[in-house]
Amino acid sequence: MFDFEKLQVYLMAKAFNLEVKREILPLPALDKSAKDQLRRAAMSIMLNIAEGTSRFSRADKRNFYVIARGSTFECVAILELLEAENILTDGVRVKFYQKAEQISKMLFAMIRILEK
Repeated sequence: MFDFEKLQVYLMAKAFNLEVKREILPLPALDKSAKDQLRRAAMSIMLNIAEGTSRFSRADKRNFYVIARGSTFECVAILELLEAENILTDGVRVKFYQKAEQISKMLFAMIRILEK
């Protein structure tokens, strides 16, 4: 088993990615650009967490977790735009917002630990 597979934040990021693919990306009103950007940002969260665990130095690990957190923020911004464009309902956006917020908080804690 790889180290990242043991992390709760990785498992949450993986579930978030799968839910985005299942519930949002198939929406017919979603344009190609937004679909591609959301798909890549959601995947980036879990991939950067995984890659961060492979690094030996605290600074390298921290950098990948910072990037993962940035991708989480990117997903939230895209979801807000999709709601403003009436592609997502407020309920769907809030559901994904709450999941992203939890992932962000966990990554922030990991980043802070690595700063010490």
